[in-house]
Amino acid sequence: MLLSIDWDAFSGTRELVFDAPIWGTRDLDHDRSGAWVDRARQRGGRDWDALETDFPLYSGWEALRAYVGIPAFVTLSHADAWAWLERYPGLDVLNLDSHHDLGSRSGDPARVRPGNWAGLGLARGLIRTVTTLYPDWHADLPVAEGFDLDRTRGEIRDLLPAALLDRVTLTRQARPGADLPDPARVTSLLLVQSPAWTNPAHDPAFLALAAELRATPIVPPLARP
Repeated sequence: MLLSIDWDAFSGTRELVFDAPIWGTRDLDHDRSGAWVDRARQRGGRDWDALETDFPLYSGWEALRAYVGIPAFVTLSHADAWAWLERYPGLDVLNLDSHHDLGSRSGDPARVRPGNWAGLGLARGLIRTVTTLYPDWHADLPVAEGFDLDRTRGEIRDLLPAALLDRVTLTRQARPGADLPDPARVTSLLLVQSPAWTNPAHDPAFLALAAELRATPIVPPLARP
């Protein structure tokens, strides 16, 4: 199987943070850096420390150290996942993520983007099955996809044909670091920074984890000053 880790499963938000990107944002250069500068300034800060209350680094990412020694890759965006899938085609994918990435109602549905790479992978035969594993903290965030899994299943019914939906599982961690596969079952791991959705204050932890996993860059991640 393949293990996909989106950093936004750990670099997240608290409840009732109305400028949080978790409920919809683009993935342009401004969204990856400038929008975070704006958020820090709105909180009266001149550095990323001003973001910590509303945009914490949740625990559980430390469990990923168990995968040291498995072929690992790191990249900027899940739109870059295609090169990884082509290297290991036809396997089951477990995607630990704050978003299902099975499709979206905006943009070109045929172009690989962060919000549809998993659905396109299923449709084009690069993925056998997809399990979306939402992080445990979604249980405390009513607007998050992983809060009400039945609601989210209903929302994706018109994004994929029934035959593909039968190959999709949505679930949520019971606690930080839970429900990750035995390293012996993992063929390869992809670590995705998703800077439009993740607090720049957490870049050092992300980059250190990538280094510890000896992850090969597909697209080099950002170290936002």
